Amino acid sequence: MSAVINDPQPIRFYRPDYHVRTPEMRSPEYVQMSTAAAITLGLVPGRMHRTSCTHCLNLLVTYPEGCRANCAYCGLARHREEARDYADRNFIRVDWPTARYDEVIERVKAGGDKGQFQRMCISMITHPNSGDDTYVLLEKWVREVPQVPVSILSNPTTMERDDLVKLKKMGAEIFTVALDAVTPEIFDRTRGRGVDSPHKFEKYWQAIEWAAEIFGPERFGAHLIGGMGETEKEILGVAQRIKDMGGHNHMFAFFPERGSLMEDWPAADRAQWRRVQLARFIIDYAGGHLREMLFNEQGQVIDFGLPEGDLADLINSGKPFRTSGCPGKDDEEVSACNRPFGDSTPSDIRSFPFALNRRDVAIVRRQMRGEDVGTL
Repeated sequence: MSAVINDPQPIRFYRPDYHVRTPEMRSPEYVQMSTAAAITLGLVPGRMHRTSCTHCLNLLVTYPEGCRANCAYCGLARHREEARDYADRNFIRVDWPTARYDEVIERVKAGGDKGQFQRMCISMITHPNSGDDTYVLLEKWVREVPQVPVSILSNPTTMERDDLVKLKKMGAEIFTVALDAVTPEIFDRTRGRGVDSPHKFEKYWQAIEWAAEIFGPERFGAHLIGGMGETEKEILGVAQRIKDMGGHNHMFAFFPERGSLMEDWPAADRAQWRRVQLARFIIDYAGGHLREMLFNEQGQVIDFGLPEGDLADLINSGKPFRTSGCPGKDDEEVSACNRPFGDSTPSDIRSFPFALNRRDVAIVRRQMRGEDVGTL
């Protein structure tokens, strides 16, 4: 059964060797991966809208008992225990098939110099074994596939400073923190006490500070989700702070996850999201600064702080509206982690997983003006 990443339903696979779960399917022997990564590896048949592959192999540690956190927007949250088997839950819009880690490595190695992956990312969850198993996965990858650099998407709640030191010594190139909620109030409401979850805003910031010190400039970053109730000025203020520390900002548009506590929350407003994407790119790559931008009383960007011609050139390049994440080999301004349709549908793309053409840029411009127009 082949699958197409398209609207409106998430992809489901019914291939017994990868889709059926058993209590023995746990890390480090097994890992879950994004649907895009599974298609790129050839583990499941399928194709993706306007892109042939993902350039980052996103892996997720997995355990039948699941994640112990309860983030309101996450498909892996603890509150879903009664709804679906943990390893069979959707996460950032799509299913995450499970496979043996050894087979994943062998398939990547078989690609040789023509391999499509520019990066691998190990994503941790809130689980007692997550840290130790991440070490096992990292050590094996660095030994077997040294040509593909590794990023760590961390779980600060279960980590201390020495863990970051160890990860770097073992060969992790980039360390990232999924801060997601950009104010203490939104964080507490969606990730902390407000949803009976263990995460704390202060601990996440501490991990970002550790990463800046241990991994150094250009080797750490943070995930930020736009559209969870923050203003544009608030999320860009956090982006500027991370840039000033030497890091990168990996932006996600909020998209209501099926089965999550926030499944009825509206997706990120298009115009707001496009302004945030553009301003984030200016901060990270175009030499701009928050202090040069102007905001109205609602915290919306009304001046990006660049000459009109320079701003037009940036928009026309399309780069600010592509998926933001850990860098690839060819262009530091374009993420290897293109996460196809992880935060939107192909008919209403928020983060483009491919280079924009003229029509795409024209649509983005219309969206920035507040017009109700999708991408298909």
